[in-house]
Amino acid sequence: MADQPIPDTNLKDAGSNDRLYQRIARKLFDQLNSGAYAVGDRLPAERELAVEYGASRPAVREALIALEVQGFIEVRLGSGAYVSRLPGQGEKPAFAITAFELTEARLMFEGEAAALAALHITPEQLAKLDALVRAMAAENLQSDVTEEADRDFHLTIAAATRNAGVLRTIEDLWHLRSTSPECALLHAKARDAKVRPVVEEHAAILKALRAADAVGARLAMRAHLAAVMDHLLFKTEELAVEEARRALADTRRRYAINTR
Repeated sequence: MADQPIPDTNLKDAGSNDRLYQRIARKLFDQLNSGAYAVGDRLPAERELAVEYGASRPAVREALIALEVQGFIEVRLGSGAYVSRLPGQGEKPAFAITAFELTEARLMFEGEAAALAALHITPEQLAKLDALVRAMAAENLQSDVTEEADRDFHLTIAAATRNAGVLRTIEDLWHLRSTSPECALLHAKARDAKVRPVVEEHAAILKALRAADAVGARLAMRAHLAAVMDHLLFKTEELAVEEARRALADTRRRYAINTR
């Protein structure tokens, strides 16, 4: 059985209206401000922080990203988070929408949009989605993925709802993906970890839309976006582990270390 987190009751005192990741970020910020860490020091590992604060790994990762985009820490793949600078006088942590918050919002809105689109989508829009799925597969073979086909796929479904409010909301959510510093940073890490749009997940959404299956379209979209959240957490972690393995293998080669 995995270790059970031990809640840090002090988290309840800092910003009662804050999300958990923000309270964690504030606690870490206060530690930086108090001199608990110096520039260059390594913070405890994500797993240790999760136990200390009684939080999930995604919440801890969101907190670290919030501090990283403000330049307080640097997260080095395969090594951990290090203090880059200490807070200036009167400086406070700031927060934008995170990738996990954004994906949670997309799951709520885009799931219902897919269900509505299943009732109104046109043959022309279905043909466009089919072409975009093929374009997604082609983009995934490139070293530098633009994810344009992925975005167009989701916005085409939003347009198929025939509801301008739904379309505008989903357009705004996709705009936040690239303009929120926290979102942009984690998605950049995901791209470095070779996270790509999963063609099969999009094909399942298209299949339900083609069948005018509103329930199936909703479930397929929700399953896809739940998987996106898993990829953002675990694939970036896998990259860090792989980087650590390569570094260890390089050290063994340089020093001719034989483990047998």
